[in-house]
Amino acid sequence: MGVSGAGKTTVGTSLAQTLRVPHADADDFHSEAAVSKMAGGEPLHDEDRRPWLESMGLWLQGHGDGSVVSCSALKRRYRDTLRSFAPTAYFLHLSCDPTLAEKRVEAREGHFMPSTLIASQFEDLEPLEPDEAGLTIEVTPTKSVESVVAEFVNGSRVGA
Repeated sequence: MGVSGAGKTTVGTSLAQTLRVPHADADDFHSEAAVSKMAGGEPLHDEDRRPWLESMGLWLQGHGDGSVVSCSALKRRYRDTLRSFAPTAYFLHLSCDPTLAEKRVEAREGHFMPSTLIASQFEDLEPLEPDEAGLTIEVTPTKSVESVVAEFVNGSRVGA
């Protein structure tokens, strides 16, 4: 979980390979209308996200033996929705500096998410709370994907 540009897809893909479980990217669950809205620079509202979260929740539920979904899950209630489908979900919050996220999104080619929406994502971000199963890892320009995955696997109950 985390804002756009934090590295969710890259880390999620690597984590899934390490754990030998399926991986899905949340972008693949968005409706065409939601993608158009974001591409136009308009942030999604909770009602836009509900079917998206439910689709991912169903996917997680169908992969009960383990899976990884790269998803923003910025708000507690979004994570609660995912947990309603997959109660044992364990979250990795990729925390990063807004400037890093903005630079990474600006450098992307062919992605619908404009960097102008990064600020709204940081405004919406509700970090993991102490009662939520998960781990927060700070992402920096010099921290490798492999080190993030290793830190997560070693610091969580996942893979233990």
